[in-house]
Formats: sequence, structure tokens, C-alpha cells
Amino acid sequence: MVEEYAALEEDLEGLAELVEELGPEAEDELAAEFTEAEKRLEALYRETLLAFPHAEKNAILTIQPGAGGTEAMDWAQMLLRMYTKWAEKKGFSLELVDVVPGPEAGIDYAQMIVRGENAYGLLSAEAGVHRLVRPSPFDASGRRHTSFAGVEVIPEIEDEIEVEIRPEDLRIDVFRSQGAGGQHVNTTDSAVRIVHLPTGITVTSQATRSQHKNKELALKVLKARLFELEEQKRKEELKKLKGEVRPIEWGSQIRSYVLDKQYVKDHRTGLMRHDPDAVLEGDLDAFIWAGLEWKAKNRAPA
Repeated sequence: MVEEYAALEEDLEGLAELVEELGPEAEDELAAEFTEAEKRLEALYRETLLAFPHAEKNAILTIQPGAGGTEAMDWAQMLLRMYTKWAEKKGFSLELVDVVPGPEAGIDYAQMIVRGENAYGLLSAEAGVHRLVRPSPFDASGRRHTSFAGVEVIPEIEDEIEVEIRPEDLRIDVFRSQGAGGQHVNTTDSAVRIVHLPTGITVTSQATRSQHKNKELALKVLKARLFELEEQKRKEELKKLKGEVRPIEWGSQIRSYVLDKQYVKDHRTGLMRHDPDAVLEGDLDAFIWAGLEWKAKNRAPA
């Protein structure tokens, strides 16, 4: 970053000298060079928005429906698809850890690991309550419904981070995976639930048909959660890492997606888009960068 800053500074000084020598008409001739310099400056600025602990790491993203019943479960599934599409656009890889289908539609819970450069840093701006307003597809009269879902984002902690997990502190249960039915229902006890007895943290994985792989994924998430717990303890005097934990209901939302009026509004930054279909297809970068800028301005001193 420092080298790029110095190089950009030198290039801009050179452009300024050219303009001074050649006169105002040189600005038109050098427009492409100035545009390129502006892009480089914007990229540097965005790097400063990612200057916080673990920003460079992979992200563990969890989605849970809130108030709204079946509507909320359907909304949670829409959010899962939105973040999947966003990750694909960024060239990131995804690993589904756990998905619990809703009793009627949608999902009751989902957790996935997003792997890519600054995945946690970028997705951290998405943590919070997301609100959907639309004519309900589950209501015969098509009445307008409001639904809520919560998004949690924590960093994936690699093996070099020391988090002690003692075998005697774990209770490991295996059970038959839940599914939507049909030929893909698992007929073996491959799903894994791990309870960390000292803290009560419970992690479940039923994403694959391999009990070993599910156990490996669950332990990875448990390790990340334990690390997050330790981080919270260390920083509790200043500010909790996740800030205020708010209920997944009206008044807590960070963003509203109002489909019948064709807009998406972020309540922290004021940013509004009038193409909700594109946003739900994963076009999230404008919201993410605005959210990171908001977070930077409101971040407690380290």
C-alpha cells in the first residue's frame, strides 16, 4: 500500500507538471491518465476501509429467519441465494456447512464458509437484520407482508491461531440428516452435532454424506466461534466486537428490500437502489463499500 501510494503520488506530480507546461488544453489529452489515477486512488482508499483485525480472512456466514414465520424462512433462503450469487461474481469459493429446511418453505438456518481475498472484511458490512417487504406468494389474496432475517459474519480462524479444544470438553452426537425428501434423503447417521460443554456452544453440520467431513466442518466452525468468544472477552472494555445484538424484528434492520415499490435502502448509510432484482442477484458491492465506510467512521479506537 505504501509503495503504491508513493508511486501514485509521483505519477500525479508528473501529470501536474505536464499540465503546467502544456497549458489547460493538456487536461483533455491527459484525461485517460487522470481517470486511471483516480481508479488507483479509489482502490487505495478502499484498502484503508479493510484495515481492521482479520479482514483478510475467509468468512463464516450464518443466516437465520426472524419474525414472519414461513415468509421469513423464504426470505432467509433468498438471502442465502443472494450471498451465493455475490460470492460467485467475486470468484470466491463456497462451502455449505449446514442448511435446515423450513417445515413449509425456505430455510430455518444456513451456514456457509466463503473463501476469498478479504471475504470476512467485505462481508462484515452485511452483518445485521435484513427486512423484506413484498406481496406475499404464500397469501392467496396477495397481501403485503414484512419479513426479517438475521445475518451473522465471523472470520474463519486458521490452524496457526491457538484455540485449545480439549476432547473431554466436547460432546459429539451423530444423527440422520434432515432433508426435503426423495432419493437424496440420507439413510445413514452422517450428520454431526458438537457441543462445547464449558461454553454451551453448539455446532451442527449435515452438509455432506460423510460423517468424517461433517465432523471436520463442525470443528472448524466451533474453533472460529471459540476464538470469537475470546476476542469479545479481550475487547469487552472498549466495545463488543459485534456491537449491540438486536432482535431479528421491526426496528432492528440495517437494510430494507421493498419489492413492490422497487427499492433497496440501507438505513445506516442512506444508500438507496431502485433495482432490487439486481441486488438479489448478488450486485452488492455498492452497499458493502458504503457499509464499510460507515463502519470505519463509527469504529471504536483500538
